[in-house]
Amino acid sequence: MSGLLVERSTTLIQLQDSGRFGTRQLGVTQGGATDWISMFWANWLLGNPLGAAVIEITLGGLSLIAQQDACLALAGADLGATLDGQPIQPWRSFLVRRDQRLVFRQPIQGARAYLAAPGGFDATPTMGSKSTVCREGLGGLHGSGQALAIGDRLRWSNTSPAPRELEANRIPDLSPAKPLETVLGAQIADFAGQSLFDAFNSPWQVDSRADRMGVRLLGPTLRYQGKALISEGIPLGAIQIPPDGQPIVLLNDRQTIGGYPRLGALTPRSLARLAQCVPGTRLRLSPILQECAQEQHMRVLALWN
Repeated sequence: MSGLLVERSTTLIQLQDSGRFGTRQLGVTQGGATDWISMFWANWLLGNPLGAAVIEITLGGLSLIAQQDACLALAGADLGATLDGQPIQPWRSFLVRRDQRLVFRQPIQGARAYLAAPGGFDATPTMGSKSTVCREGLGGLHGSGQALAIGDRLRWSNTSPAPRELEANRIPDLSPAKPLETVLGAQIADFAGQSLFDAFNSPWQVDSRADRMGVRLLGPTLRYQGKALISEGIPLGAIQIPPDGQPIVLLNDRQTIGGYPRLGALTPRSLARLAQCVPGTRLRLSPILQECAQEQHMRVLALWN
C-alpha cells in the first residue's frame, strides 16, 4: 500500500488543480482551486508544477492516514492541522511516516488549506483537468466529480524532496483587512449614484450562503437602473447584482453565462483572499483600473521565479 488513506472527509474536501480551460463554449465551467495563490505555494514547496493537483480542504473535517513515508506540503488557511497530535503550520513542507495520522480540525485563520504531494496527486484528467466539479460530475479522484470520501486512497508518482519552509516575507497576506480590489464592469454607469457610493464606501459581510459557485455579500441594497440584459459570458470573480440588490461574487464553479448586471470583477489576488473568508467576515471593496490589476497579477506570478 502507498499514498494517503482517507479516514474522514466532507463534501467540501476535493481534489483540485489549476482548472479546466477551453470548455466554456460547451457549458462546462472552469473549476480549480479557489485560492490559487495558496495552491501555487503548496506545489512550489515540493518543486511541483504550480498547477499540479492538490487537496483543497475547506473548513476542516479531514483525517488522513499515511500509507508510506513521504514529504508533503501545506499552504493557505490554518485549520488546526496535526500530525499524530503535533501541530503542523501552513507554508512549509514536512515529513510524514507510515501509519501517522494527519488531521485538519476546524478554521483558526482562513477557510481553505491546500495539501500537496510530490509531483501532484494522481488521477485521470477529465477534459484536460483533474479539478472536481460536483455539479457537473467531472474530475476528482475517480473522474466522476465526487468529493473525497472515506476509504479513498491518494497516490503520487514523484520522489520526496527535502522539507523546506516559506520565508516570512514571502507568505501572502490572505486576510480581508485590505479592501478587495474590483475592476469596474461594463454596466457600472447604469447603477444609481448612491449605490455606487455605497458599494465602495460601506462594509460587506460574507453570507453563510457561499460555496464554490459564488459568495453572497450582505450590506446596502444596490440599485440597477439600466435596461434588461441578454445573457453573456461570466468571468471569474464577476460581481453580479440580482434583483434583491445583494452582490454575488462568482467563483470557480460558476455557471458559464448569466443575465444579471455586474458591478465589476474582483482581481485574481483579491479573489484568492475572498476564498479565505469564513461566513460572517466583514470586508470592503475598492475600485481599480484594469491596467493596475494586470500589473499586480504579473507581480504575484513573478514571486515563483
